[in-house]
Formats: sequence, structure tokens, C-alpha cells
Amino acid sequence: MSRSFHVPEAKVLKALRASRHGPMKPKALARVLEIRPGDYKPFRAQLRDMEGRGVVYRVKGGRYAAPDRISLVRGRVSTIRSGDAFIRADEITHEDVFVRSGDLATAMDGDRVVVRVEHHPRGRNPVGRVIKVLERAHPTLVGTFHSGRKIGYIVPLDRKMGPDVLIPWGDEGDAEEGDVVVIAITSYGARRRGPTGEVKRVLGPMGDPGVDVLSVLFGHGLSLEFPPAVESAAKEAAEQPVAAGDDREDCRDLMLFTIDPVDAKDHDDALSIRDLGSGMYEVGIHIADVSHYVPRGGPVDAEALDRGTSVYLVDRTVPMLPHALSSGACSLRPDEDRYAFSLFARLGLDGEVHEHRFVRTVVRSRHKLAYETAQEVLDGPGSVDPETDAAIRDLDRVARGLRARRQERGSIDFDQPEARVVLDDDGAPIDIQRVARLDAHRLVEDFMLLANELVARTGEAKRMPVLYRVHERPSVEKTESLREFLATLGHTLPRRSLRPRDLQSVLEGVRGEPEEALVSTVVLRSMQRARYAPENLGHFGLALSHYAHFTSPIRRYPDLVTHRAMVRVLLEKKAAPQEWSEELTEVAERCSWREQAATQAERDSVALKKIEFMERHLGDEFDGTVAGVASFGFFVLLDRYFVEGLVHVNALEDDYYEFREREFALVGSRRGRRFRLGDRVRVQVARVDKEERHVDFVLLQAVPRGASG
Repeated sequence: MSRSFHVPEAKVLKALRASRHGPMKPKALARVLEIRPGDYKPFRAQLRDMEGRGVVYRVKGGRYAAPDRISLVRGRVSTIRSGDAFIRADEITHEDVFVRSGDLATAMDGDRVVVRVEHHPRGRNPVGRVIKVLERAHPTLVGTFHSGRKIGYIVPLDRKMGPDVLIPWGDEGDAEEGDVVVIAITSYGARRRGPTGEVKRVLGPMGDPGVDVLSVLFGHGLSLEFPPAVESAAKEAAEQPVAAGDDREDCRDLMLFTIDPVDAKDHDDALSIRDLGSGMYEVGIHIADVSHYVPRGGPVDAEALDRGTSVYLVDRTVPMLPHALSSGACSLRPDEDRYAFSLFARLGLDGEVHEHRFVRTVVRSRHKLAYETAQEVLDGPGSVDPETDAAIRDLDRVARGLRARRQERGSIDFDQPEARVVLDDDGAPIDIQRVARLDAHRLVEDFMLLANELVARTGEAKRMPVLYRVHERPSVEKTESLREFLATLGHTLPRRSLRPRDLQSVLEGVRGEPEEALVSTVVLRSMQRARYAPENLGHFGLALSHYAHFTSPIRRYPDLVTHRAMVRVLLEKKAAPQEWSEELTEVAERCSWREQAATQAERDSVALKKIEFMERHLGDEFDGTVAGVASFGFFVLLDRYFVEGLVHVNALEDDYYEFREREFALVGSRRGRRFRLGDRVRVQVARVDKEERHVDFVLLQAVPRGASG
């Protein structure tokens, strides 16, 4: 389709929705939109393109309709444990649609589909069936190969991927019984015929070193290698000399530094601070100027959009950008000149911002500091050098003011603990450690949040085509469920529309109490998932009316989109092309989906190593906390190793247990014994299954509520 002719898609949809005579023929639609005769042919091409992407739908007689006018919803398949699925709607105005497994047709988890809504059960999600697959999320699958008498097949490692895939003889390659393989799907099948595939890569038996993480990597459609054309373009861009010019402020004399994990290779952001006197400071937040090196529409840009984000697996990083850029020219490495996009904010110790400005800069980092090093400076005994030490302490003082303001407006901080798996040189797990959240982490986080807020406010004020990071308030149903649950513990939520401060108050009220873990978990599960959107819908969890991602363009594509808009509109004083806005919805949806896939891949890789680690602890006993409850049992999170396993109801032989969803509990039908989120228990490791990716526990003892664990 030619770029020279384009009708805004919102305008096309508005005309279709306003039609009093139902779906419209292309010529009638063209008349309504006042399309000139010479533009009718490209207009038809645009309609076909929109149809292919599910933006409009063609019905009998070649007429077009807006999907929502004929009970159609576009969205992405999210399969649940039962095999049924929810279609996560693209349009924020639509509810997610429930689809039974038998009505998914050939759609798999992650596919983008069109679903027809068939009925609206009272108090529940609408129910429908898939009528068209728009985009396949998984051209490849990872599974365990098995050879039958007449045909081979693979069992997907991720059971959400649906049924076994048949492998015709001759397409099994070098695969042997029990091998983990990567297959290309050659047919997605039909209603009565399953999918078929061809083995493309043999990873080896699951027990071989490295196969577990490779299975996660390929299973989530991640690629370690970049196409040669992308590598070549990145290398060429990275070789550009760095120099100050008329469009850049020379900030190489500023004392600035990065603070990152000790093993970080890509340094997106650096900080500087200048004491202005009278309790005022100028803080510089310097972000790698990735947009200078990655032109829109080029091979590196296309690959970055496809990946959406960098992925941090347990033993490796899969970067969004080739290493020539991600850990090279774009990384703010010490003692090297780098291009940056800088925000200078003038603020006091109370966290109030008095002035701020954005500018493209040339910077030169003085130090690459680890969080632990910065923390030692804050604690007293550690030192980098007198100037750097003073800067770290001043930044911390200002950050505390920002944090206090955030707390005052009701920002919710769950402060959930994280685990780090320690590997030996062969990739085998040797320990699992809880990651401490330091004041140095909070310091950096405070300034990144500030930058993201100021960017979002500027983006909306200037009507820039940026991607907002949105987090909507909990749904009415989840709010009511949470209200009922908290009432059983003596806590109340107001009957008016929920505010972040309401949840913050609840969390503060249970801090240090026996039910703290239980309440924190239930509140967290009541929240919506944060996502990207072209509309500013605010961020409920942060209690912010404006929020966007800006500070990590090396590893997040939405940040790069926002950088380009800021440079174009704010610094170059030019209008952004119309297609930038037109493409935002699709880019937002893709980036949200890739973020979810990356998060799941990271969790899966860590979980695999945790399971491998627990193989040596079969029969050992541990204390833990009930972290999840379902009809088939309850999950326990171990104190010592931060590993989660299942106590199945079949292992609870003293009674028959009923799952009470609203109480987050399993309750014995005869004796009334209950197991609820947050309960303390002692368990024994009974079974470890690396291929199925789970650990089974047996219950040894339940600790009464309020008793010491």
C-alpha cells in the first residue's frame, strides 16, 4: 500500500459505526469519506490491509463493518490450565472474552484472533468462539519427541500450547526418543485434525547441560542470533564518531556515573547532581540516545520491534539490540564519550520540581558503580572518591523527598522479595539467594520514575505520539471480592471508587502483623496488569495521572518510540508524521505482549534451575508459607530457598477438601481444617519433575495463625 495515500483508520471506523444501514460497500464508504475518484484504488487497498489485520471485517456481499458492530472482538489468546482461554481484547473498551477449548478452532496461546461474542452471562465475561486467526504467535514449538509405530509426535513442554503435534516419518530429522526438539509447524490442523510439524533442531535430552534454558528460549520464540543484515547495520551505526555539535550540549565535564547490577553490560542511564545552594539541586538524568543510532524503519528498528524487549534469563541475556549497540555505542560506559538524551530537573529536598528541560547531550561517565558499592557509600564505611561520595549522598537526600511525595499521594509499594539462582561454571545451580532491596536501588528508581512522569506530562501537553505506560484501577468485580475478603479480617475499603491511597492504607495497617503476607498477596492479585497504550489512562499503582517509559531505550522498544517523538516534536520543533500516531495502537499491543512473553521466559528459566536445585533435596524438610490455593491443592513458598511447590489435595488424607475461592482457602468438609494464603507450614520434598516443571511437597505440620514459624 502506498504511503502517499492514507485515510486515518479511526475515521474509517467512525464512518462504519455511524452507518444506519449496517455494513457498507467500499464505494458507499468512499462517498461518505469523500474519497476522490483517483484515490479509490489505494483506498480499496487500504481496506484490504485493514481487513487482514482485523481492524475492519468483510461480510456477505463484500460489505465492510466495524467488528464491534457485528459482535466481533479482536484480541490475543491467553490459555488457562483447563485448556479454555480468554481473548484479551485489543480495544480497552471491550471486556475479555471467554472461549471454551472446543471453540478455539486451531488457535493457540498467544495467537491474535477474531472472536464472535455469542452470549453475555450475568456477572461474568462474555462467551464466544474463534472465527479467524489473524496472526500466529508460534511458528515453532518446543517439545519432547516420541516415536510411535506409524508416526512420531512431540508433547509441548508448555502445556498451554495445546495438543500433541504429529511428526510424519521423514520429518523427525536426527531426533531420538525423549529428545527435546524445536519443530516448525507445517499445519495448524482443523477442528478434527491436529497440528503437524517438522523437526528443525534437536536440543538433546532434558538432563543435558544447557538444554533446559535453551528449551525456554526457543519455546518463547526468542533468538540468540541477529540476522546478518541487522548485525551489519548495527555495526555500521556504532562506528559513527561521537562529537558535540549545534544540536547537542557538551556535558562531558559533568561528574556523572551509572549505578547498575554488578554484572550489567548495558547501561541505559546515568545520574549527576549539582548543589545550587539554598536547599536546591539540579539533578541530571542522562539516558542513552538510542534513537540517534536506530533510524525508524531500518533493519535494526524492525528487529527491535519484533523482539520488543531484552530478556534476562537465568544464565544469559537476550538483547533487543545487537551487542555493537546494546553493550557498545549506546551503553554509557565509563571514560568513553556517548550521546545521551538528558533531563535536567531543578528541585529541592522536599521533592518538588521547580523547573526542568530536555536536551540532547554528549556525556562521559566517570564510574560504573554497582548497587552494592553505592550502598556502602550511603552506609558510611565505603568510598569511591570524595566527589562521587558526596554526589551519591546528595542524590539520596533528594530521592528521599521524591519518595515521600510519592508516599503522600498514595503510591502502592508491595516491595515483593526476589530470588537469584547462583550457577557454577557449567550452569548448574549451587544456591538460591533472596535479593535484598537496597536504598541504592530505591535512589535510582526514584529518579527514573520522575523522568518517566515528566516525559508523559510533556508528551500529553505537546500532543506527541508517545506510548503511555498505563495501569488501570481494579475491576468492579475484583474490588468487591477484595472488599469482602478484607472484611473477614477486620479491614474495610470505602464504597466509593477505589483510590491507590485506600490500598496503601490497608497494606500499612497490616505491616508486621501475622496476616501481612496474606493481605499483600490478595491485594496484588486484585490489580490489573500494566500495559502500553497510545492513550494516557494514568497509572493507578503509582498514583500518577501521567506515566510513560523513557529511561531504558536499549532494552525496551516503547522507550525508543517515545524518544523519537520527543526529539521530533520537542527538540526539532517539527510535527510528527500522521503514520506515527496511526501505528501506535498496534505497536502498543505488540510491545505489551512481548513484555509478557519475556517476563514468563525469565520466570520459566529461573523455575527450571530451582527445580534442578531441588533434585538434591528430595526427602528434606523445610518451613514455608502458603503462596497460592487452588481446587487441586495449595502452593508453598520455602523460606530458605524461595522455591515454590505443590501440596496436592490427594496428599491430604485426613479429610475431603473444598476450594473456597473468595476466601482463598481449602477447607475440610468434616473437620473444618483450612489452608489459606499466608499460612505457615512445614513440608517435605516428595517429588521433583524437571520436564513437567514442578515440585511436589507433602505436608508435615501446619503452624497456627499468629504462632511463630
